[in-house]
Amino acid sequence: MGNKVYGGHEVLVIFDHVFIPNEMIFLNGEVQFAGMMVERFAGYHRQSYGGCKVGVGDVLIGATALAGDMAGSAKASHVKDKLIEMTHLNETLYCCGIACSSQGTKTKSGNYLIDLLLANVCKQNVTRFPYEIARLAQDLAGGLMVTQPSEADYRNPATHDYIEKYLKGVASVPTEDRMRVLRLIENMTMGTAAVGYLPESMHGAGSPQAQRIMIARQSNLEMKKELAKKIARIK
Repeated sequence: MGNKVYGGHEVLVIFDHVFIPNEMIFLNGEVQFAGMMVERFAGYHRQSYGGCKVGVGDVLIGATALAGDMAGSAKASHVKDKLIEMTHLNETLYCCGIACSSQGTKTKSGNYLIDLLLANVCKQNVTRFPYEIARLAQDLAGGLMVTQPSEADYRNPATHDYIEKYLKGVASVPTEDRMRVLRLIENMTMGTAAVGYLPESMHGAGSPQAQRIMIARQSNLEMKKELAKKIARIK
């Protein structure tokens, strides 16, 4: 199958009955290796999500804290508590990424293989925690995040002074700066930037059920049963 351009028009060409010698086919029936390859390649991919989502989370937490500063509510106990929770969730993702790396083992080839169970646990957390971080950010930002006037309204001489008067927060902070931070939170949690932070957190490196399948395969329940039997003195 390939694409060709004829007379300025792109044409899709499909080739049927193409002969490919068996010896040129990668994994031609060797299904016994498929599970291992999925575990290893997907494991590294899922490990990486713990790190990349932490960086985005740091920006969102910072923007939310700034919004509190600019509104004069940063010292309120409920605001502090929600920022702590956002940080706790974000750093838990980082911890999982570090854990699956540090618990890796050396292979015969000299490379290191990450801990596959912890890598999938890491990605499973990534499918949940960014959504809660985004919810808390929206909670602290308030409805003004989406109801505030546009930049065009702010630049319009007819409405500029009204916006300056009613959207002003802390006296030392320009109103425009406050609007910019609120727009950033809106963009990261429900705008164009949210595409890479939220849906990708859910479905990147496999949808949640993919990690749960791998967690089930790696969880070693038989060993855990034996531990319970030993402590309970069950033969």
